[in-house]
Amino acid sequence: MECENMRNRLFYLFIVGLAIICMAGGLLLFPGDAYGEPQSQEEGQKSVDSGAAVQIAAPHGVLMEAATGKIIFEKEKDVQVSPASITKIMTLILIFDALEDGKITMEEEVSTSAYAKSMGGSQVFLEEGEKQTVETLIKCIVIASGNDASVVMAERIGGSEEAFVQMMNQRAEELGMKNTHFEDCCGLTESKNHYSSAYDVALMSRELVVRYPKILEYSSVWMDTITHVTKRGSSEFGLTNTNKLIRSYDGCVGLKTGSTSIAKYCVSTVAVRNGITLIGVVMTAPDYKVRFADAAAMLNYGFGKCNMFVDEHKEKLKKTPVTGTIEGSVSCKFSETFYYLDTEGKSMDDMKKEIHMKKTLKAPIKAGDVTGKAVYLLDGKEVGSVEIVAAEDVAASGYWDYLKYICMQMVLREK
Repeated sequence: MECENMRNRLFYLFIVGLAIICMAGGLLLFPGDAYGEPQSQEEGQKSVDSGAAVQIAAPHGVLMEAATGKIIFEKEKDVQVSPASITKIMTLILIFDALEDGKITMEEEVSTSAYAKSMGGSQVFLEEGEKQTVETLIKCIVIASGNDASVVMAERIGGSEEAFVQMMNQRAEELGMKNTHFEDCCGLTESKNHYSSAYDVALMSRELVVRYPKILEYSSVWMDTITHVTKRGSSEFGLTNTNKLIRSYDGCVGLKTGSTSIAKYCVSTVAVRNGITLIGVVMTAPDYKVRFADAAAMLNYGFGKCNMFVDEHKEKLKKTPVTGTIEGSVSCKFSETFYYLDTEGKSMDDMKKEIHMKKTLKAPIKAGDVTGKAVYLLDGKEVGSVEIVAAEDVAASGYWDYLKYICMQMVLREK
């Protein structure tokens, strides 16, 4: 009898142990994916495909969806390599930062220094003392990859290229570019301490095109001209886009190419189709044909795989009650547009949206304070959310405020 009891206990322990192992295995085998958690820049760091469905010849590449930051394809994305003229993407970010902050304007004329004139490589042949508008210099940088134009703007914004490069590195750190360090503003340097990675290039490309979409007005231009006005008179100079995909790939609107003997051939390309913006980064390709072919292959793969759900929140939210104030309530709004990128062929028609608001709020309230959230469900699982915030300030009311309010109401009634 004891033997049988022992066997029963052992069998019971075996079943319990097996159940625990299965539960643990379930956690390991079926981790929370994009459908279980909201997509974010951190979520974007998870690769949907490591290369089984698309192949590229270049040793490093990344395909990222711009709105969500989600990575669709990757190949050695974090390896530090020379970025060549793709460096100028960060230079352009700082230029547009300065424009947004009102430190410069598009119409402002900037003078070319002797140092800026001395730049080799890709240039638009600015003369010392020559003045061009900020807008013209942006065109020179993004269309013709002008090293001289880049230095002109670096000196205008930073005071010197060295100071500007410090700003570049600080901005890179803020963007989470962990495998990047800049030593010049144009990528002409051959220093081993000037490096980036395919993923970091995608990060800064995303920052530029999402935060400053106006850049696409310039990066999508195939040919343009500028006018040099110097002591020798005026002359026209043609700008031709270094990104051949502008003409050959449907939907391509940018962004930047680069090549040096160390970096080989690089490209960060941006294409838009059916409301989806993809960023394809290729680094250290053996020649220019490979970089463009690889970028096109990644983009084709992405557009064939991606389906985007966008909610711009066109419905009007009800006011939320507020205590401690004569106002009585506060207007609310959605904090941002909601984006969800599907790569598994799910139907976006099944997406459901639930509004969860706080029942009451207490004054004082500042515009931007969280008052609730919108939760999105696909197949019954939460896939993301957007905060709902106060649209205005609501001050707390004291005794005299209430007394004044009562008096005003009495006056209005008498009228």
